[in-house]
Amino acid sequence: MRALGRTGLKNTTQPDGVGPMGYNPCMAWSVLGHEWAIELLKQHIRAGGVRHAYLFTGPDQVGKRTLALAFAMALTCAKPPSPGEACGECQTCASMRLGTHPDLSVIRLMEGESEVKIDQVRELQHQLALTPRQAGRRIALLIDFDLASDEAQNALLKTLEEPADRVVLLLTAASTSRLFPTLISRCEVLNLRPVHPEVIEQALVADGEPTESARVLAAISGGRPGAARGLRSDPEQLAQRGAALDDLARLLSANRNERFAAAETWARKRTRAEELEAVRRRVRPRLITWLTLWRDALLVSHDVKTHLANPDRTADLERLAGSLSREALAAGVTAIQTALDRLDRYANIQLTLETLMIDLPRLPAR
Repeated sequence: MRALGRTGLKNTTQPDGVGPMGYNPCMAWSVLGHEWAIELLKQHIRAGGVRHAYLFTGPDQVGKRTLALAFAMALTCAKPPSPGEACGECQTCASMRLGTHPDLSVIRLMEGESEVKIDQVRELQHQLALTPRQAGRRIALLIDFDLASDEAQNALLKTLEEPADRVVLLLTAASTSRLFPTLISRCEVLNLRPVHPEVIEQALVADGEPTESARVLAAISGGRPGAARGLRSDPEQLAQRGAALDDLARLLSANRNERFAAAETWARKRTRAEELEAVRRRVRPRLITWLTLWRDALLVSHDVKTHLANPDRTADLERLAGSLSREALAAGVTAIQTALDRLDRYANIQLTLETLMIDLPRLPAR
Protein backbone atom coordinates (compact mmCIF):
# COMPACT_ATOMS: atom_id res chain seq x y z
CA MET A 1 0.00 0.00 0.00
CA ARG A 2 1.35 3.40 -0.96
CA ALA A 3 1.86 6.10 1.64
CA LEU A 4 0.49 9.31 0.18
CA GLY A 5 1.55 12.03 2.60
CA ARG A 6 -0.82 14.99 2.90
CA THR A 7 -3.83 13.12 1.60
CA GLY A 8 -4.09 10.90 4.65
CA LEU A 9 -3.66 7.66 2.76
CA LYS A 10 -0.97 5.95 4.74
CA ASN A 11 0.20 2.82 6.51
CA THR A 12 -1.41 1.81 9.75
CA THR A 13 0.06 -0.72 12.15
CA GLN A 14 -1.51 -2.45 15.14
CA PRO A 15 -5.15 -1.51 14.47
CA ASP A 16 -7.55 -1.85 17.40
CA GLY A 17 -7.73 -5.40 18.65
CA VAL A 18 -5.02 -6.70 16.30
CA GLY A 19 -1.82 -7.63 18.01
CA PRO A 20 -0.73 -9.53 21.08
CA MET A 21 -4.01 -9.81 22.96
CA GLY A 22 -5.99 -12.83 21.89
CA TYR A 23 -4.47 -13.00 18.41
CA ASN A 24 -3.51 -16.28 16.84
CA PRO A 25 -1.80 -15.72 13.46
CA CYS A 26 -3.21 -19.02 12.23
CA MET A 27 -6.78 -17.82 12.84
CA ALA A 28 -7.48 -14.74 10.73
CA TRP A 29 -10.94 -14.31 12.30
CA SER A 30 -9.43 -14.17 15.80
CA VAL A 31 -11.61 -11.23 16.83
CA LEU A 32 -12.88 -10.90 20.38
CA GLY A 33 -16.67 -11.07 20.35
CA HIS A 34 -18.88 -9.95 17.43
CA GLU A 35 -19.55 -13.57 16.43
CA TRP A 36 -22.76 -12.64 14.59
CA ALA A 37 -20.91 -10.11 12.43
CA ILE A 38 -18.12 -12.57 11.63
CA GLU A 39 -20.64 -15.20 10.58
CA LEU A 40 -22.51 -12.70 8.38
CA LEU A 41 -19.31 -11.68 6.60
CA LYS A 42 -18.30 -15.31 6.12
CA GLN A 43 -21.68 -16.04 4.57
CA HIS A 44 -21.27 -13.19 2.10
CA ILE A 45 -17.94 -14.65 0.96
CA ARG A 46 -19.23 -18.22 0.78
CA ALA A 47 -22.32 -17.23 -1.19
CA GLY A 48 -20.41 -14.98 -3.57
CA GLY A 49 -22.49 -12.05 -2.36
CA VAL A 50 -19.83 -9.67 -1.12
CA ARG A 51 -21.22 -6.14 -1.01
CA HIS A 52 -19.49 -3.17 -2.54
CA ALA A 53 -19.36 -1.29 0.78
CA TYR A 54 -19.56 -2.14 4.49
CA LEU A 55 -20.01 0.30 7.35
CA PHE A 56 -18.79 -0.84 10.79
CA THR A 57 -20.17 1.31 13.61
CA GLY A 58 -19.64 1.21 17.37
CA PRO A 59 -17.68 2.78 20.24
CA ASP A 60 -14.02 3.66 19.86
CA GLN A 61 -11.73 0.63 20.20
CA VAL A 62 -14.58 -1.89 20.18
CA GLY A 63 -12.94 -3.70 17.26
CA LYS A 64 -14.26 -2.02 14.10
CA ARG A 65 -10.89 -1.80 12.35
CA THR A 66 -9.94 -5.25 13.59
CA LEU A 67 -13.03 -6.81 12.07
CA ALA A 68 -12.68 -4.83 8.85
CA LEU A 69 -9.08 -5.99 8.37
CA ALA A 70 -9.96 -9.58 9.26
CA PHE A 71 -12.64 -9.40 6.56
CA ALA A 72 -10.07 -7.98 4.12
CA MET A 73 -7.80 -10.93 4.90
CA ALA A 74 -10.60 -13.42 4.27
CA LEU A 75 -11.42 -11.68 0.98
CA THR A 76 -7.87 -11.71 -0.35
CA CYS A 77 -6.07 -14.69 1.22
CA ALA A 78 -3.83 -16.46 -1.28
CA LYS A 79 -4.37 -19.88 0.34
CA PRO A 80 -7.78 -19.91 2.04
CA PRO A 81 -8.30 -23.16 3.98
CA SER A 82 -12.02 -22.92 3.17
CA PRO A 83 -14.44 -20.31 1.77
CA GLY A 84 -14.82 -17.40 4.16
CA GLU A 85 -11.59 -18.18 5.98
CA ALA A 86 -8.01 -16.96 5.69
CA CYS A 87 -4.84 -18.90 6.39
CA GLY A 88 -3.35 -16.02 8.38
CA GLU A 89 0.15 -17.06 7.28
CA CYS A 90 0.56 -16.14 3.60
CA GLN A 91 2.17 -12.87 2.53
CA THR A 92 -1.21 -11.41 1.59
CA CYS A 93 -2.68 -12.10 5.04
CA ALA A 94 0.37 -10.73 6.81
CA SER A 95 0.48 -7.49 4.81
CA MET A 96 -3.29 -6.97 5.06
CA ARG A 97 -3.11 -7.44 8.82
CA LEU A 98 -0.32 -4.86 9.08
CA GLY A 99 -1.96 -2.45 6.62
CA THR A 100 0.94 -2.61 4.15
CA HIS A 101 -0.58 -4.54 1.23
CA PRO A 102 -0.27 -2.74 -2.15
CA ASP A 103 -3.97 -3.29 -2.86
CA LEU A 104 -5.08 -1.81 0.47
CA SER A 105 -5.62 1.94 0.81
CA VAL A 106 -6.28 3.54 4.18
CA ILE A 107 -7.85 6.96 4.61
CA ARG A 108 -8.12 8.58 8.00
CA LEU A 109 -8.15 11.89 9.82
CA MET A 110 -4.80 13.61 9.38
CA GLU A 111 -2.93 14.87 12.41
CA GLY A 112 -3.95 18.42 13.27
CA GLU A 113 -7.09 18.26 11.10
CA SER A 114 -10.68 18.29 12.32
CA GLU A 115 -12.23 16.42 9.39
CA VAL A 116 -11.44 14.05 6.54
CA LYS A 117 -10.95 16.20 3.44
CA ILE A 118 -12.33 15.89 -0.08
CA ASP A 119 -8.79 15.73 -1.52
CA GLN A 120 -8.20 12.53 0.43
CA VAL A 121 -11.28 10.93 -1.12
CA ARG A 122 -10.33 12.09 -4.61
CA GLU A 123 -6.88 10.55 -4.33
CA LEU A 124 -8.46 7.37 -2.97
CA GLN A 125 -10.71 7.25 -6.04
CA HIS A 126 -7.62 7.45 -8.24
CA GLN A 127 -6.06 4.50 -6.39
CA LEU A 128 -9.25 2.42 -6.62
CA ALA A 129 -9.37 2.93 -10.38
CA LEU A 130 -6.07 1.05 -10.76
CA THR A 131 -5.94 -2.66 -11.50
CA PRO A 132 -5.27 -4.78 -8.39
CA ARG A 133 -1.61 -5.73 -8.22
CA GLN A 134 -1.72 -8.91 -6.12
CA ALA A 135 -4.95 -9.60 -4.26
CA GLY A 136 -7.49 -9.65 -7.08
CA ARG A 137 -9.40 -6.86 -5.30
CA ARG A 138 -8.79 -3.30 -4.27
CA ILE A 139 -9.69 -2.76 -0.61
CA ALA A 140 -10.24 0.68 0.91
CA LEU A 141 -10.39 1.18 4.67
CA LEU A 142 -11.92 4.54 5.61
CA ILE A 143 -11.37 5.06 9.35
CA ASP A 144 -13.69 7.31 11.38
CA PHE A 145 -15.51 8.45 8.28
CA ASP A 146 -18.17 10.08 10.43
CA LEU A 147 -15.55 12.84 10.75
CA ALA A 148 -15.55 13.42 6.98
CA SER A 149 -16.57 16.80 5.60
CA ASP A 150 -19.79 17.10 3.62
CA GLU A 151 -17.70 17.53 0.47
CA ALA A 152 -15.75 14.34 1.20
CA GLN A 153 -18.97 12.39 1.79
CA ASN A 154 -20.44 13.70 -1.47
CA ALA A 155 -17.30 12.68 -3.32
CA LEU A 156 -17.45 9.16 -1.89
CA LEU A 157 -21.11 8.90 -2.87
CA LYS A 158 -20.07 8.98 -6.52
CA THR A 159 -17.92 5.90 -5.93
CA LEU A 160 -20.76 4.15 -4.11
CA GLU A 161 -23.30 5.00 -6.82
CA GLU A 162 -21.06 3.66 -9.59
CA PRO A 163 -19.23 0.77 -7.91
CA ALA A 164 -16.21 -0.54 -9.76
CA ASP A 165 -15.61 -4.24 -10.12
CA ARG A 166 -13.11 -5.78 -7.69
CA VAL A 167 -13.37 -2.89 -5.20
CA VAL A 168 -14.62 -3.23 -1.61
CA LEU A 169 -14.99 -0.22 0.68
CA LEU A 170 -14.77 -0.74 4.44
CA LEU A 171 -15.90 2.29 6.48
CA THR A 172 -15.76 2.70 10.25
CA ALA A 173 -17.69 5.26 12.30
CA ALA A 174 -18.71 5.80 15.90
CA SER A 175 -22.32 6.08 14.71
CA THR A 176 -24.34 6.92 11.61
CA SER A 177 -25.59 10.25 12.99
CA ARG A 178 -23.09 12.39 11.04
CA LEU A 179 -23.22 10.42 7.79
CA PHE A 180 -25.46 11.19 4.83
CA PRO A 181 -28.50 8.85 4.72
CA THR A 182 -27.79 8.24 1.03
CA LEU A 183 -24.28 7.07 1.91
CA ILE A 184 -25.53 4.79 4.68
CA SER A 185 -28.15 3.25 2.39
CA ARG A 186 -25.45 2.08 -0.01
CA CYS A 187 -23.55 0.19 2.70
CA GLU A 188 -24.07 -3.03 4.60
CA VAL A 189 -24.19 -1.66 8.16
CA LEU A 190 -22.78 -3.72 11.05
CA ASN A 191 -23.34 -2.10 14.44
CA LEU A 192 -20.81 -3.56 16.87
CA ARG A 193 -21.74 -3.63 20.56
CA PRO A 194 -19.34 -3.76 23.52
CA VAL A 195 -17.85 -7.19 24.18
CA HIS A 196 -18.73 -8.90 27.48
CA PRO A 197 -16.04 -8.05 30.06
CA GLU A 198 -15.50 -11.73 30.89
CA VAL A 199 -14.45 -12.41 27.29
CA ILE A 200 -11.87 -9.62 27.47
CA GLU A 201 -10.72 -10.74 30.92
CA GLN A 202 -10.16 -14.29 29.69
CA ALA A 203 -8.14 -13.03 26.72
CA LEU A 204 -5.97 -10.88 28.98
CA VAL A 205 -5.35 -13.79 31.37
CA ALA A 206 -4.51 -16.08 28.44
CA ASP A 207 -1.92 -13.50 27.39
CA GLY A 208 -0.28 -13.55 30.82
CA GLU A 209 -2.05 -10.75 32.71
CA PRO A 210 -2.67 -11.54 36.42
CA THR A 211 -6.30 -12.42 37.07
CA GLU A 212 -7.15 -9.48 39.33
CA SER A 213 -5.48 -6.97 37.03
CA ALA A 214 -7.22 -8.51 34.02
CA ARG A 215 -10.58 -8.20 35.78
CA VAL A 216 -10.08 -4.52 36.49
CA LEU A 217 -8.75 -3.74 32.99
CA ALA A 218 -11.66 -5.58 31.36
CA ALA A 219 -14.14 -3.66 33.51
CA ILE A 220 -12.52 -0.28 32.85
CA SER A 221 -12.43 -0.93 29.11
CA GLY A 222 -16.21 -0.84 28.90
CA GLY A 223 -16.31 -3.85 26.62
CA ARG A 224 -13.75 -2.43 24.18
CA PRO A 225 -10.88 -4.88 23.48
CA GLY A 226 -8.67 -2.17 22.00
CA ALA A 227 -9.12 -0.03 25.11
CA ALA A 228 -8.20 -2.94 27.38
CA ARG A 229 -5.03 -3.55 25.38
CA GLY A 230 -4.18 0.15 25.43
CA LEU A 231 -4.68 0.42 29.17
CA ARG A 232 -2.44 -2.58 29.73
CA SER A 233 0.39 -1.35 27.52
CA ASP A 234 0.23 2.37 28.26
CA PRO A 235 0.32 3.38 31.94
CA GLU A 236 -0.34 6.98 30.88
CA GLN A 237 -3.89 6.05 29.87
CA LEU A 238 -4.56 4.62 33.32
CA ALA A 239 -3.04 7.73 34.86
CA GLN A 240 -5.31 9.98 32.79
CA ARG A 241 -8.36 7.99 33.85
CA GLY A 242 -7.31 8.20 37.48
CA ALA A 243 -6.75 11.95 37.19
CA ALA A 244 -10.20 12.44 35.64
CA LEU A 245 -11.87 10.52 38.47
CA ASP A 246 -9.82 12.39 41.08
CA ASP A 247 -10.96 15.69 39.53
CA LEU A 248 -14.57 14.54 39.76
CA ALA A 249 -14.15 13.54 43.42
CA ARG A 250 -12.70 16.98 44.16
CA LEU A 251 -15.41 18.87 42.30
CA LEU A 252 -18.25 17.01 44.01
CA SER A 253 -17.82 19.22 47.08
CA ALA A 254 -16.38 22.30 45.31
CA ASN A 255 -18.25 25.58 45.11
CA ARG A 256 -19.54 27.05 41.86
CA ASN A 257 -16.50 29.30 41.29
CA GLU A 258 -14.13 26.35 41.64
CA ARG A 259 -16.23 24.29 39.27
CA PHE A 260 -16.36 27.09 36.68
CA ALA A 261 -12.59 27.56 36.91
CA ALA A 262 -12.12 23.86 36.13
CA ALA A 263 -14.53 24.09 33.18
CA GLU A 264 -12.62 27.06 31.79
CA THR A 265 -9.32 25.22 32.08
CA TRP A 266 -10.56 22.12 30.26
CA ALA A 267 -12.24 24.11 27.48
CA ARG A 268 -9.14 26.22 26.81
CA LYS A 269 -6.99 25.61 23.73
CA ARG A 270 -3.50 24.36 24.53
CA THR A 271 -1.96 26.21 21.60
CA ARG A 272 -3.13 28.93 19.26
CA ALA A 273 -3.12 26.45 16.40
CA GLU A 274 -5.27 23.90 18.20
CA GLU A 275 -8.75 23.60 16.71
CA LEU A 276 -11.98 23.37 18.66
CA GLU A 277 -12.56 19.84 17.38
CA ALA A 278 -9.31 18.76 19.04
CA VAL A 279 -10.46 20.31 22.33
CA ARG A 280 -13.80 18.56 21.98
CA ARG A 281 -12.09 15.21 21.40
CA ARG A 282 -9.97 15.84 24.49
CA VAL A 283 -12.96 16.71 26.70
CA ARG A 284 -15.19 13.79 25.67
CA PRO A 285 -13.10 10.98 27.25
CA ARG A 286 -13.12 12.82 30.58
CA LEU A 287 -16.91 13.06 30.58
CA ILE A 288 -17.29 9.44 29.49
CA THR A 289 -15.08 8.39 32.40
CA TRP A 290 -17.22 10.45 34.77
CA LEU A 291 -20.36 8.90 33.31
CA THR A 292 -19.14 5.38 34.08
CA LEU A 293 -18.61 6.31 37.74
CA TRP A 294 -22.07 7.86 38.14
CA ARG A 295 -23.69 4.85 36.50
CA ASP A 296 -21.75 2.54 38.82
CA ALA A 297 -22.92 4.57 41.84
CA LEU A 298 -26.52 4.27 40.67
CA LEU A 299 -26.08 0.49 40.42
CA VAL A 300 -24.52 0.34 43.89
CA SER A 301 -27.47 2.34 45.28
CA HIS A 302 -29.67 -0.53 44.04
CA ASP A 303 -27.34 -3.08 45.69
CA VAL A 304 -25.98 -4.21 42.32
CA LYS A 305 -22.22 -4.64 42.67
CA THR A 306 -21.36 -6.94 39.77
CA HIS A 307 -19.99 -5.90 36.37
CA LEU A 308 -19.12 -2.41 37.57
CA ALA A 309 -17.00 -0.31 35.21
CA ASN A 310 -14.86 1.03 38.09
CA PRO A 311 -14.32 -1.81 40.57
CA ASP A 312 -11.12 -0.14 41.79
CA ARG A 313 -12.93 3.04 42.94
CA THR A 314 -14.99 1.53 45.76
CA ALA A 315 -14.55 4.53 48.07
CA ASP A 316 -15.86 6.99 45.48
CA LEU A 317 -18.81 4.76 44.66
CA GLU A 318 -19.76 4.31 48.31
CA ARG A 319 -19.45 8.05 48.90
CA LEU A 320 -21.79 8.85 46.02
CA ALA A 321 -24.28 6.09 46.75
CA GLY A 322 -24.27 6.86 50.48
CA SER A 323 -24.61 10.63 50.15
CA LEU A 324 -27.11 11.08 47.32
CA SER A 325 -30.57 9.76 46.62
CA ARG A 326 -31.18 7.51 43.68
CA GLU A 327 -32.97 10.41 42.01
CA ALA A 328 -29.90 12.64 42.45
CA LEU A 329 -27.61 9.92 41.10
CA ALA A 330 -29.86 9.52 38.08
CA ALA A 331 -29.77 13.30 37.62
CA GLY A 332 -25.96 13.16 37.58
CA VAL A 333 -26.04 10.51 34.86
CA THR A 334 -28.48 12.60 32.84
CA ALA A 335 -26.41 15.78 33.26
CA ILE A 336 -23.24 14.15 31.91
CA GLN A 337 -25.05 12.40 29.06
CA THR A 338 -26.67 15.71 28.10
CA ALA A 339 -23.25 17.39 28.06
CA LEU A 340 -21.90 14.66 25.78
CA ASP A 341 -24.87 15.05 23.45
CA ARG A 342 -24.28 18.82 23.30
CA LEU A 343 -20.62 18.30 22.47
CA ASP A 344 -21.63 15.95 19.66
CA ARG A 345 -23.87 18.72 18.31
CA TYR A 346 -20.92 21.14 18.38
CA ALA A 347 -22.27 23.29 21.21
CA ASN A 348 -19.93 25.81 22.83
CA ILE A 349 -17.49 23.71 24.85
CA GLN A 350 -17.00 26.01 27.84
CA LEU A 351 -20.71 26.78 28.12
CA THR A 352 -21.49 23.06 27.96
CA LEU A 353 -19.04 22.33 30.77
CA GLU A 354 -20.26 25.22 32.90
CA THR A 355 -23.85 24.01 32.53
CA LEU A 356 -22.69 20.55 33.59
CA MET A 357 -20.97 22.05 36.64
CA ILE A 358 -24.30 23.63 37.64
CA ASP A 359 -26.32 20.48 37.03
CA LEU A 360 -24.05 18.00 38.81
CA PRO A 361 -25.24 17.36 42.39
CA ARG A 362 -22.99 18.75 45.11
CA LEU A 363 -21.78 16.73 48.09
CA PRO A 364 -20.87 18.16 51.49
CA ALA A 365 -17.14 18.59 52.05
CA ARG A 366 -15.37 15.54 53.45
